[in-house]
Amino acid sequence: MTTRCALLILAALVGSWAQFTDAVYLAGENDQPTKKSNTEMAESYMSVLCSPTPGPSSPSSSVDALRPADISAVYTLGVPLFHRHEASILVSRITELLSMFTPEMIPHHVGQDSLQPRSLLKEAEELSQSLSHQVSGWKFVLLFVSADSLCACSPHVAADVEAVVRDVEAALRNLQEKLHHALIHVTVWSTYHQQDNCDCLKDESINQRLQKAILLKTLQDSLSGVFENPRWHSNRSDFSVMQQSAPVILEPRSDSDNMGSDINQLAIQLWTNMLQPMTKGVIAIPCPTQERPFLRTQTNSRSDRVTTLNNKASSLTDPRSLEIQRQLYSSKTANCSQVMGTEIPCTDRSPSPTTPTSVHELRPGDIKVVAAVGDSITAANGVGAKVDNLLLVINEYRGLSWSIGGDENITTVTTLPNILREFNPSLTGFSEGIGKQYNPKAFLNQAVAGGKSSNMVQQVNILVDKMKNDSRIDFINDWKVITMFIGGNDICDFCLNSVYFSPRNVANRIRQALDILHSEVPRAIVNLVELLHIVPLRDLNSDKSLGCPTWFVGYICPCIMKPKEGSAALQKANDFSREYQRVMRELVDTGRYDTHNNFTVVLQPMLRETTIPTLEDGSPDRSYFAPDCFHLSQKAHTVMARALWNNMLEPVGNKTSSHDFKDCIDLKCPSETSPFFRTAVNSNYTFPGPPPTPPPVNNWGSDFSCVDTAPSNSVPSSVHRVRPADVKVVAALGDSLTTGFGAKAKNLMQLKTEYKGVSWSIGGDDTLETVTTLPNILKKFNPQIKGMSMGENGKQTGFNVAVSGAKISGVPGQVRNLVDLLKKDSSVDFNNDWKLVTLFIGGNDLCQYCHDPASLSPQNYSHHMMTSLDILYKEVPRTIVNVMEILELKGLRRVKRDSLGCNYIQPMACPCFLQTEEDSLELAEVQRINREIQMETEKVVYGGRYEGREDFAVVVQPFFQNSIIPLNADGRVDNTYFSEDCFHFSEQGHAGMAAALWNNMLEPVGKKQTYNDFTNARNNLKCPTKEHPYIFTKENSFSSPTIPPAPTSDSSTTLSKPLPLNPDCSNSVAIWLAAVLAVVGLLIGCVATWLFFFCRDKGGRKRMEEEMRCTGL
Repeated sequence: MTTRCALLILAALVGSWAQFTDAVYLAGENDQPTKKSNTEMAESYMSVLCSPTPGPSSPSSSVDALRPADISAVYTLGVPLFHRHEASILVSRITELLSMFTPEMIPHHVGQDSLQPRSLLKEAEELSQSLSHQVSGWKFVLLFVSADSLCACSPHVAADVEAVVRDVEAALRNLQEKLHHALIHVTVWSTYHQQDNCDCLKDESINQRLQKAILLKTLQDSLSGVFENPRWHSNRSDFSVMQQSAPVILEPRSDSDNMGSDINQLAIQLWTNMLQPMTKGVIAIPCPTQERPFLRTQTNSRSDRVTTLNNKASSLTDPRSLEIQRQLYSSKTANCSQVMGTEIPCTDRSPSPTTPTSVHELRPGDIKVVAAVGDSITAANGVGAKVDNLLLVINEYRGLSWSIGGDENITTVTTLPNILREFNPSLTGFSEGIGKQYNPKAFLNQAVAGGKSSNMVQQVNILVDKMKNDSRIDFINDWKVITMFIGGNDICDFCLNSVYFSPRNVANRIRQALDILHSEVPRAIVNLVELLHIVPLRDLNSDKSLGCPTWFVGYICPCIMKPKEGSAALQKANDFSREYQRVMRELVDTGRYDTHNNFTVVLQPMLRETTIPTLEDGSPDRSYFAPDCFHLSQKAHTVMARALWNNMLEPVGNKTSSHDFKDCIDLKCPSETSPFFRTAVNSNYTFPGPPPTPPPVNNWGSDFSCVDTAPSNSVPSSVHRVRPADVKVVAALGDSLTTGFGAKAKNLMQLKTEYKGVSWSIGGDDTLETVTTLPNILKKFNPQIKGMSMGENGKQTGFNVAVSGAKISGVPGQVRNLVDLLKKDSSVDFNNDWKLVTLFIGGNDLCQYCHDPASLSPQNYSHHMMTSLDILYKEVPRTIVNVMEILELKGLRRVKRDSLGCNYIQPMACPCFLQTEEDSLELAEVQRINREIQMETEKVVYGGRYEGREDFAVVVQPFFQNSIIPLNADGRVDNTYFSEDCFHFSEQGHAGMAAALWNNMLEPVGKKQTYNDFTNARNNLKCPTKEHPYIFTKENSFSSPTIPPAPTSDSSTTLSKPLPLNPDCSNSVAIWLAAVLAVVGLLIGCVATWLFFFCRDKGGRKRMEEEMRCTGL
C-alpha cells in the first residue's frame, strides 16, 4: 500500500506522463540482468497500475476469454535480423507488463541465435517442435512480419508482399495444426533500415516516406485480408490469430533522441492492441476491466470492430456523397462546396492591346505559359482518390493540381490554369492526367512528391530547360506565371536535423532557386506561396471518429504529428513553422527580384493562417482531405486555386492572409482602375529591405511593461496573497550557477571569478534595463528590496549563500548560514518581512553520480532536500521558496566550441554526462537519474509536508524540466549563452534564466511552462494580472483568485513543525512503467482527501525513521 500511495500521489502531481516518459528506469534496456526479480517488480507496481479484476480461479478454456493472468509464457517469431536488440527490448517491455499478472513470465525468442535470415515457416516449425508435449498452459506468440526486406519502390513490390503474406500463412497453418492453447498476435515491423538492394529509393525524385508508408499500408491490408478468413479464429476454442491494428515503426524522431523512449511508446501501442478495445481513461497505460478483462481476439472484439468499420464507412466516402450526408451551414456554402467548378464573374477578359513590356502592367489575358515547382501538394498526390482507398494517395493527379492542373475546364475543375484559360484559351504549360513529373503530360508541372527546399534548384533548372526547348513556348516573348510552393516536408522533418532544416537554411535554398529564375527567365511573374501553417492538421488526426490512419500520418510527418500536446517539441514545431513563413516574407521584401521590369516575385500569403474546416457539429470535415488525412482532396485544391487567384489580384501589403476552407470564396475580377496582376510596384508598396543588422548587444537587460506595481494595502498574513511588491527580502541557495561562476568571463583567467551581481536569481547589479535578474525585476515593484548580491566574488554577497561546487548534501549548511544571516541583519524585520528564497542545486550531483552512485542517489537527494526545507519551514516566517528542477544535462553534449575551455574543461566539469559514449548504458543510467531527481523534487515539495502554515509555501518552478539548448538563426547551438568552459552560463544565459523564473512565478501550479527556449527577447517578462495579482502557490492556483481578507498578524509568529510527507513515500519505484502512470491533472478531491487521511494516520515518526534507514544517514 505504501508504494501505491507513493505512485498515486506522484501521478497526481505530474501534469502528464509525456513530460517524463524517459524519467524512470528502462528495465531490460541493457543486456545485464536487473537487480529485481520479476516477482519483486510485479509486487511493486501491480497494485498501482492494474488492479486485479474478479475472475475464475482456473485458467480459461476458451481463447476468447483469455485473461493476461492466464498466460504462462511469451514467444516471439520473426524477430528482425538487423534490429534484434531493439525488438528484444520491445518484447521485454511486453513481458514486464504481463508480469503484473504472471510474475515469473519469461520471453522466448525463436531463432535468436541464428545469424542467417530464416523463413517464418522454419521458425514456426521449430517452435511447434519444442512445444509439442505442452498441451496445457496458455501461450502468447508475438509474430513479427518485417517490412524492411521489401523495396517500397520496386516494380515487383506487389509480388514481394504476396510472398511475405504466403510465408505468414504457412507459418500460421503450422502453428494452428500443432500448437494448443495459443493466442497469436501478428504485427508488421519496420525500422529506419534501408535495404542495400533498394536503389530506387536513392533517387531524390522518389518520396521515400510516402513510398514506405504505402508499402506498410499494403502489407497491413494484405494481412488483414488473410485474417478475415474464419479459419484463424472460429475452428478451435484454444487457438486464435489476431492482427495488430497498426505497424510497429521504430524510427529516430529527432537529432537528439535515442531509441529508448520510442521503444516504450511502441510497447504501449502493442499492449493497448493486445487488450480488448476500451475507452481510454486518464491513465496512459490501459488495464483489463471487469467489462473487458480479456486479451483481444477477432471474436471477442468483433462488435467494436464492426463499429469501427461503420464509423470509417460513414466518414470514408466520396467527398460529394459526404456533402449529401451531412448538411453544411447554409445553402450558399452547400452549393459552392459541392461543385468543383467555379463561375467566372469577370466580363472584361481581354488581353492588353499590345504585349506589355512591364511585369507591372500584366493582365490575366496576357499570360501565355503557366509552370509550377514544389512538393506533393503541387504534384497533387491523392487529389482524385476515393476516400476509402488510401493506396491511391501514391497517385499524382497533376491535372487537378490547384496551381498548375488543366484537366477538363473551369465548369468542373477549378485550378489556376483553368481560370486563366477563360482569359486566354491558348494558354499552355499546364499538367494533365495522372503521372510523375517526367511524364509528358506533366509538362511544366515539375513538382516532386516529397520535395524539400533543397530540391528547388534542381526543379527550377529542369523547368527552365523545358521552357527553353519546347516549341510551344516563345521563351523570350511569352509572359509566364510560375508558382513555387515548398516547405511542408522541411517542417515535417525539421526535428530530425534542426540545423539542416533551420529557417535561415531553408530560406537560402529557396533564394538560390529564385535567383536562377531571376537571372534566366524573361517575362515572368513568380508566385511564392507562403508555407501552409501545418500544425492544425493535428486536430484532424486526433479525432478518432474520423477513422484517419494516424500511424500513417505520423510516419509521413513525424515532427508535427508525434509531439505531445503542450510539449516543448510541439512549441518548437509551431515556432519553426512561423519562422519559415517569416523568412519567406523577408526574402521577397529585400527587393532583390525587382531589378528590371520583366520579372518579379510576389509573396502570396493566403495560407498563412488556416483553420481546419468543420461540419455543423464542430467535428473536422474530412472531405477536404485525401484518404491519408494529410494530403488535400480536390475540394481543398478548389479552394486553394480560388484563394491564389484572388491573392494575385490583391495589392501587395493588403493581401488576404487567412482562409477558412469551408467558406465560399467568390472569384475577384480585374477592375477598370486596376486591371493588372498586383505587384509591389503597381501596389505602391515600399520594400522594407533586408532586416537591419542588429546593433551589437551591450547588455542583457529587459523592458518592463507592468502597470500595477503597488503592494497590498496592508502587509498580507497569507502566503497565498503575496504580491511581488510585498517581497522585502531575497535570498538564494545553490552552486556555481547561483554564484555567477564565469558569467562575464572573456578568457580562461576570468572563468573562476564569481560574478554574483549578474546571478539570475539573486544578482542586483545596475538596473533591469541593463541586467536581467530576479531582484532587478522585483526592484520595479519594491525599490527597497534587500538581500541581492552585487559585484564580483565575496565583496557584497547579500543573502546569496550559494557555494560553487556544492552538492545537495551541502545545502542544509547553506540554509543554516542563511537563517543566521537573516536573524542578525538589522535591516531585516525577520518576523514581518516577506522573503523570497530560490534554491537551485543538483548539477554537481548529476555530473559526479557515476563516481559515487550510493551517496548521490535520488533517495539521498530527496533526503537532503527535505532536511533543507524543514529548517526553513521550522525557523523562517513569511517565506516563499522557489525550488528549481534540475535541468536536463544531456543537451550540454551538443555545446561545442573550438577552444581550450570547451575541449578540455567542459568534459572535466561534468564527466558522467560529457565523457560517456553516445547511446551507452552509462549515459542511459545517468539520464534516468536526471529524470528521477526531477520527480523526487516534486514529491518532496508537493507531498503536503509544507502546507501546515499560512505564511510559508514551497513552489517548484519547472522551466528547466525539459531543457532546450538555445540555437542561433542557422539552427546551431548558440554558444553565446555559455561561458568560456561551455558548461556554465554566460550573462546572456543568466538573463534567460531570470526571465524564465519570473514568468514561472506568475504561472499557476500545473500550468507552468516546463521549458525555456532562451529567446532573450527584451519584452518577454510577464506581469501580474488584475484577476490574479499574487505570486502563484499551489493553493491559490486551484482556488478563486479573489482570496477572502485575512487579518494581518503582528510580529509574533508561531512556527510549526513540518507535516509528514503525505503519503508515505519511503519506497522508491525504479521501474520504467511508473512513468506512464501520470495523469492529466490532479486527482479529484475525494481521492486526494482519502489519501491524505489514510497516509497521515500512519504517523510521521515511523516514516522519518524508515527514510533515515534507507539513505544510510
